[in-house]
Amino acid sequence: MHKGKTVSIVIPTYNEEGSIRAVVDGFFSTGVVDEVVVVDNNALGNTKREVARTKARLVEEKRQGYGSAMMRGLREAVGDLVITTEGDGTFLPTDIHKFLAYADEFDVVFGTRTSRASIWSGAFMPFPVRVGNWAVAKFLETLHNGPTLTDVSCSYKLFSRKALESVIDLFPLSPAKEAFSAEIMVWIIRRGWNPVEIPVIYKRRVGVSMYTGDSVIKAAKIGFKMVFHILRYRFIRLERVR
Repeated sequence: MHKGKTVSIVIPTYNEEGSIRAVVDGFFSTGVVDEVVVVDNNALGNTKREVARTKARLVEEKRQGYGSAMMRGLREAVGDLVITTEGDGTFLPTDIHKFLAYADEFDVVFGTRTSRASIWSGAFMPFPVRVGNWAVAKFLETLHNGPTLTDVSCSYKLFSRKALESVIDLFPLSPAKEAFSAEIMVWIIRRGWNPVEIPVIYKRRVGVSMYTGDSVIKAAKIGFKMVFHILRYRFIRLERVR
């Protein structure tokens, strides 16, 4: 709990058998987390068994896709503050304190991994990927009149209950795939919220990503999908709700 507000963590999982348990335990160890919701998106290996050894609540989402898992988790979370992250060990659970410090003044906080000082050795953030994330973020910022943005793919994000509930009705617009991170950023901005972006530590992943596979080409393909959806939403009416 943070200043009288309950805190939920949402973690989608597909290929994180080797890291998910440590990630969940790490968030509970911070002393501020009330709930961890792990979304089993047809996870491989012994992921389910590893989650069962923690205090996390496991839910299943059969519709395959990163966006599907995230949206299911966001619907399931009950906290006053909801934080999305990854189960692959790339993010530090202790960075939650950075988000909560900003949550006192902002309803939405986005993480960014594009600061070179925050990228640890071995993390999959080669120069083309870092610049690509920055470029797509600037495209989103410009096209949707947003605040300063430098990363569209960082899943470490915080939403107040009011901000989250203001965009849930837009979930059906999403194809529920890899571009979801950029989509929810657009929705938040277009619904009138003023998010702030903060740097987070980015580490080497445990295991291999099923989305990028540490491939610049695969990362670029996801980036182009994000550009398409960022542009698509420019022509869809998204009324501002507060």
